[in-house]
Amino acid sequence: MSLDVIINLGKKGLEKLLAVTQQEIEKNIEKYGKRKEISFPETNYYFPLAYALLNIEVKTLDDLLTVFEEVKKLDKNQPAKNGLFISYLDGLFNKGMATLLCEEIIAGIKTLNKEHPQDGFLGFIPDRILRSLGVQLVDGRIAGVSVILGTTPNKDIAENIIRGFQTRSIVSLLVGNIEGKTFKKQLEEKKVELGLEEYIVSLGEDYLSAIYAVNFAIRAPLIYGGIKPGDWKQIMEYIKNRVPAFVLLLGHIDEILVATGLGVIALGIPIITNLDVPQIGKLETTLHEALVTERDYKKIVESCILTRGIKVKTIAINIPIAYAPAFEGERVRKENLYVEFGGRKSLSFEYLVSRKLNEIEDGKIEIFGSDIDSLKDKIMPLAIIVEVSGRKMEKDFEPILERQIHRFINYAQGIMHIGQRDMNWIRISREAFDKGFRLKHIGVILHAMFHREYGAIVDKLQVKIYTELKKIENLLIGAKKTYEERDARIGEMTDENVDTFYSCTLCQSFAPNHVCIITPQRLGLCGAYSWLDAKASYEIMPSGPNQPILKGEVIDSKLGQWENVNEFIHQKSNRTVEKVSMYSLMDSPQTSCGCFECIVAVLPETNGVMIVNRDYTGMTPCGMTFTTLAGSVGGGVQTPGFLGVGKLYMVSKKFISAEGGFLRIVWMPKELKEELREKLEKRAKEENTPDFLDKIADETVATSMEELLPFLEKVKHPALKMPALI
Repeated sequence: MSLDVIINLGKKGLEKLLAVTQQEIEKNIEKYGKRKEISFPETNYYFPLAYALLNIEVKTLDDLLTVFEEVKKLDKNQPAKNGLFISYLDGLFNKGMATLLCEEIIAGIKTLNKEHPQDGFLGFIPDRILRSLGVQLVDGRIAGVSVILGTTPNKDIAENIIRGFQTRSIVSLLVGNIEGKTFKKQLEEKKVELGLEEYIVSLGEDYLSAIYAVNFAIRAPLIYGGIKPGDWKQIMEYIKNRVPAFVLLLGHIDEILVATGLGVIALGIPIITNLDVPQIGKLETTLHEALVTERDYKKIVESCILTRGIKVKTIAINIPIAYAPAFEGERVRKENLYVEFGGRKSLSFEYLVSRKLNEIEDGKIEIFGSDIDSLKDKIMPLAIIVEVSGRKMEKDFEPILERQIHRFINYAQGIMHIGQRDMNWIRISREAFDKGFRLKHIGVILHAMFHREYGAIVDKLQVKIYTELKKIENLLIGAKKTYEERDARIGEMTDENVDTFYSCTLCQSFAPNHVCIITPQRLGLCGAYSWLDAKASYEIMPSGPNQPILKGEVIDSKLGQWENVNEFIHQKSNRTVEKVSMYSLMDSPQTSCGCFECIVAVLPETNGVMIVNRDYTGMTPCGMTFTTLAGSVGGGVQTPGFLGVGKLYMVSKKFISAEGGFLRIVWMPKELKEELREKLEKRAKEENTPDFLDKIADETVATSMEELLPFLEKVKHPALKMPALI
């Protein structure tokens, strides 16, 4: 197949799509009328491609006609709205962009008619999922995104490819079928766990569903980059340089797939295939090669990674099972269970403590009691004691390192770990046991990973594992005492009793102008980094994303402004943000990237604020859903009255303290309230309002201002009598 043939196929593919698109629009307008509302689920970005490239907000079927007029211009090699026109290669890529816009229209109509998502497939990827992946994308736990179209000759090859991507921390989006056979089905036949937690998401069994991967990618510059809709040049440049995605095309090609491929390459996303097609080297739109053929299935994963230029950090540990972040969310179910510890079934805990250098033998792993190969029951007690030493090790780092036990054990395929301290729950699968996994391998994992990630503060580490109940009970007494001491120590830390805050610029790989400032009383907006976490991170990587900032002279103690903090923010935000108030929602609030767990928003009519978390998909009293609100908050911009925050910030004494703080909260989703109930009740008692939680409305009481105000008046909410917010 020559390049000329591919070009002609692409043109024919677009011709077919233009006819189908026009027919579908006309048919559905006749069926529903022009004013029929149309949308994808749970997104603030309408039809993301049309919105990002053309700045057209598709809300009704009539709006599809507007988009289609722009599509026809691109087909004729004429500039579309906002000057969208790619002159490269005689405008060939304009046909590719027209193809993608047609496919988005058709997919939207199928969603309207409930033909998408197909049974067992996700279809359109909601904003909340893209946001939930943000932290993992920026911290390296997710190295890239593969879009797998088609199937392999057999299920063993399919499993090998997906395991290759998993072990390299690459999320796979599955699309399409060949003669009714899907990649999803091949994996299910091999009993591979599917789901976002396993880095495998099935979008649809038809090839049209590939558009969901494309409009997933095109939202990244809008959500994280702060790029405005219609600025198509910057959006394409952002995807090319910052979105580590590629397409793996397997076993099938047709005219429409070729046309789609032209659009994908125009966006900077390369294609790797096992088909006999011409190789296309680096183009103006791509970082490296645009189209690469790899016939050897054993080399195809590496070829994908090389073509996209993804930097993968593989983890080599001497254990008999696969090990990678992709297995972190894996569940070991009852039917596949070999043994479990903790949960509600037995006593189990984990504990990390620092020792003197001469008290530890590095790499020593001891088992006290029976191992799992001499089981009498599927349930056993367990204690994991990790002892560390290091010249830079501090007592304050112990709880930070201890929390990593959860993550490190979870990276092992077939091992499930939930919780921490004396509330953990560990399961080992039959497959893991059959491959040779034993308790000593927990020690091997912890020794290797703590040295790998925390080598700057951990010089030596040894692990003791206990399965004898009496010894475990005795050890737990001392561990519980230490847990309590740590909690008290952390609880006593305030912004006033430290002279240094820490920055976090981890998200700048996606949001170039955003900077988090982390203080003892304000954690990072992603919820993943506390002040102690940032301090430990700086010790580990002095040139990394967490930098110390000496506060310097106070500018305004109520707002929370310091000279050095403002200077740092101005410099690291590429001189886009001049000052930040750490304690204010209204005056120069901190910027947000898009990874925030919650949004705080002013409700002027109530003289208070509402808080909504990204898992809540319903309506809020401000008349906007989380996804709509998020469109005003992210991208590294300051938006007075709106703030992205971590969940636990709302129980901090510094929570919007410049505006009156905790007692301003008038509404939050019930699920969030229940999740934090214990902490919220404690905070309410500190404010001498022990019944305050009952005064905070949720969606069972109000989702509109008309419902909320009478409720607040009825319960005599304190915000109603506080000084005016605006």
